[in-house]
Amino acid sequence: MKFMKKLNSLSESEFVSIFGSVFEKSDWIANEAFRLKPFKNEEDLVNKMTNIYENCSDEKILKIFNLHPKLAIEKKLTNFSSKEQTGAELDKCTKDELLEFENLNLEYEKKFKFPFIISVKGKNKNNILINFRERIQNDYTTEFVEAKSQVKMIALFRLNEILNNN
Repeated sequence: MKFMKKLNSLSESEFVSIFGSVFEKSDWIANEAFRLKPFKNEEDLVNKMTNIYENCSDEKILKIFNLHPKLAIEKKLTNFSSKEQTGAELDKCTKDELLEFENLNLEYEKKFKFPFIISVKGKNKNNILINFRERIQNDYTTEFVEAKSQVKMIALFRLNEILNNN
């Protein structure tokens, strides 16, 4: 309860500095959520942020998709992405695994026009490669829906981490 009081008294810049990277490099979602204060509880905050995301246009969703890093090969990562990819051991790929990630990333992006997105929390590099190989076979609509779902899952993990650490 103490945190909720603090949360509702944050300035917009403080709020965005805490929640701005929940949706990869899309701090505008945190800005919009800030305008929906006060939050009744943590669940209210989570619902408001995810509703903003779920109700945006496909064009905005695609922009969010394209802000996500290419798995295992991207060098410039947000703190969240870096921690998540390290947790999945994507920083410990063999040369062959890196080559496969590179090829899959190129093929996937060529086919779908956005990077492969998967919530890596609780997965390892082998699980991710298996998922990658399977999902690249999807049609555009199926994969768009799946990527959108994965972005939401990533955001929920990040929100829970922020909320549990405050």
